[in-house]
Amino acid sequence: MEGWLTRIATNTCLNLIRGAKRRPELTLSNLSEDESSWLDAQLSEVAAERHRSAERNLVAADLADRVLGTLAPEDRLTLTLIDGEDASVKEVAEMTGWSESKVKVRAFRARRRVREAMEKLLGHKREKGDLRLATAVNESAGDR
Repeated sequence: MEGWLTRIATNTCLNLIRGAKRRPELTLSNLSEDESSWLDAQLSEVAAERHRSAERNLVAADLADRVLGTLAPEDRLTLTLIDGEDASVKEVAEMTGWSESKVKVRAFRARRRVREAMEKLLGHKREKGDLRLATAVNESAGDR
């Protein structure tokens, strides 16, 4: 058995070495000046976008924590389960022991409080029409 496993390992290594010879690596020194500068520009653009994306995610997470911190624990739980973890109203009702109606009402009211807290944090006031539109969006999201 040992000889058989040794032979399989040896053949696998030899196949890897042969494959590497057929596909030689391209080094940066083999690139022309134009290709090298294009590659540098692409890599720096990708790195910058990743940095901006990570920064936006941190800001959004901080804002979400601040806003959720203003809610009652039951409201925070409801929103976290429904909107954060995509649990259905029925699943949340089973987990909490509440009726489905209570879960829907809690989610609706919690979303309204989150919207109000966001507006307060950002220093914005909504027009009446915008408030009706946002309420309609929240009502349709609460029907999940």
